[in-house]
Amino acid sequence: MSHMPRRQRLISALRKTVTRHRLLFAAKTALAAGLAWYVAPLMPGPAAAYPYYAPLGALVSMHPTVAASAKHGLQSLLGLALGIGMAFAITTFAAPTAFSVALVVGLGVLIGGLPRLGSASEWIPMAALFVLVLGDSNAESFSFGYVLQMAMGVAVGFAVNWMVFPPLHLEGIDPALAGHRGALSRQLTDMARAMEESWPPDHEAWASRSGELSATTSAVRTAVLEAELSTKANPRSRRRARRLPDDLAGLRTVERLTFHVQDITDVLASVIWEEGADTVLPEGVLSHLAEALESVAAVIDKWRNDQARELEDQLTDARDRVHALGDAINEAAAGQASVNAAASVAMSLRRMITVLSSE
Repeated sequence: MSHMPRRQRLISALRKTVTRHRLLFAAKTALAAGLAWYVAPLMPGPAAAYPYYAPLGALVSMHPTVAASAKHGLQSLLGLALGIGMAFAITTFAAPTAFSVALVVGLGVLIGGLPRLGSASEWIPMAALFVLVLGDSNAESFSFGYVLQMAMGVAVGFAVNWMVFPPLHLEGIDPALAGHRGALSRQLTDMARAMEESWPPDHEAWASRSGELSATTSAVRTAVLEAELSTKANPRSRRRARRLPDDLAGLRTVERLTFHVQDITDVLASVIWEEGADTVLPEGVLSHLAEALESVAAVIDKWRNDQARELEDQLTDARDRVHALGDAINEAAAGQASVNAAASVAMSLRRMITVLSSE
């Protein structure tokens, strides 16, 4: 029995790892490496003697997006050029010794720390070391073959990534948005229930969910930005990425909604648990506040859920509930009650409705 949970976790991990995208990426990488090895002996001059660097070039250029393939491939070649140049400078006065090896590696790592080099920084010490140790007296021919084969491999890798089902990472946006929409709605609903309980409320998990909301917001941001990156230099993007501007607008909406929900959470947590914070809610406001929170939660449930008519109905109801909350706050203020906390929550709810209405 003890092995079952472990087995289930292993199966779950494999399902998350061996995805359709991952299998396609592995197949394309294998194809690029094989093509590079096939073409490598056809390279001119001494380069044909170093065919093993061609599949390496294909490997380093293969990335989940076409733009990343071009970027990392070019950066790798830049690192090679810098490393080879440094190695040539060292070999003019030093043979491959422990000191010269340490010197080229140390200088390569130092130069690799320069800003904006990207993945080139990893290749500078490696290329310098290879030229110094493997090139030896034949450093010029080795360097020529090394660079040419790597460049050919990078070109093959980019071509395969660009021509064979260039990836568009659009399918992760909707699940990420749905997950965050659910988290925001649940947070508002739980706070609404807390307003109806005796204080301190029995259910208080909502007060410590700031990390969860940040995580789901980050998931949306990552999904949208990965999708945006995958459309660059992608021949499929014209047909299939028309939704991206709308998704970027959705990301901005998510971030604004999250800010207001976290602000409401902080205010209500202060009202309930922070003594001496001068944050209170008048008794006559609580039921209206609970109804307003639930109504905005319902709007978020319908937002981006292909239910335009129901969303408009919920928006109308939310406006009415928040307006009723405002009337209750004004009435409490007329009775000399402290309404700062309630007014702050009402203002956040109004802004959330405005944000959702403009979507």
